[in-house]
Amino acid sequence: MRIVKVRQFGLPEVLRLEESEEPQAGPHQVVIVVEAAGVSFGDTSIRAGKYPFPLPFAPGWAVGGQIRSVGPDGDLTLVGKPVVALTKAGGGYGEQVVTDVTNVFSLPKDLSVEQALGVFLAGGTAISILKTVQIEPGETVLITAAAGNTGSQLVQLAKAAGAGTVIGAAGGKEKLAVVSRLGADVVIDYGENDWVEQVRNVTGGRGADVVIDAVGGTIGRQAFEVTTNGSGRLVVYGSSSGTEATICLHDLAMRGITVIGALGMAMARTEQETRAHMETALQEAAAGRLVAVIGQRYPLERAADAHAAIEARQAIGMVLLIP
Repeated sequence: MRIVKVRQFGLPEVLRLEESEEPQAGPHQVVIVVEAAGVSFGDTSIRAGKYPFPLPFAPGWAVGGQIRSVGPDGDLTLVGKPVVALTKAGGGYGEQVVTDVTNVFSLPKDLSVEQALGVFLAGGTAISILKTVQIEPGETVLITAAAGNTGSQLVQLAKAAGAGTVIGAAGGKEKLAVVSRLGADVVIDYGENDWVEQVRNVTGGRGADVVIDAVGGTIGRQAFEVTTNGSGRLVVYGSSSGTEATICLHDLAMRGITVIGALGMAMARTEQETRAHMETALQEAAAGRLVAVIGQRYPLERAADAHAAIEARQAIGMVLLIP
């Protein structure tokens, strides 16, 4: 079978398509025929060597497809079922992948594999973030990277949670159009020099009650500046700019803002809680209340192009590799 592997850290071009033997399921495992694999910003960071990961490795940590086989004494009724799954050992950028059965999620009726793949992880993350921040009815919520896979679902879920005004911030007209279609009350291009003033104007000078940032760097710092004094909450769950936002502790203390490290809190949740959030995301999608934006699809041999698009911040919504 065909699979993408990384034999040295570096630029997207280190992603190489190779031939490999078909995986075999061990005890408590299943083999999935991959119909689509998710590509995320985290994937690009691992490929670049920003996290310790043994070489060589096969990237891809979220897939959708059909179960081909189960391990010894496995549940044979699973064979042929459409699923989405986490592949904690990687290998998702391939035609088939093996994973533990505990990492597999059955698809709700009438939900496509692509939509399920788009919502189960990103939607679960968004649900976890909003449970942590506890939006009050009528509050103003600013979401950066609002056209990304998680950001686009945060827009929808924040509105459903009772936010009075959801401000979606992204770069460029195409992204803003997507964010607007998803239900944001206001869209702002943070590529414009006055975007901070635009947020202040929308909020009557107060800033946003809740700011959820995944960009970091200068934009992350500016997001902090437009967080409401006293009761404001700044939620940080990523740094797609490649750098962290710098916030002075004195400024933080004087303004009385609460900063929440959402990813750390999410990782501290039990596996049962995390799985419950993913199941909820799938059910919300099946009910039509949560939609994944599938922005780009690439064949396996163009995995490098998928990574390059994400790193250039050209991607919209979910980026997929199609075997």
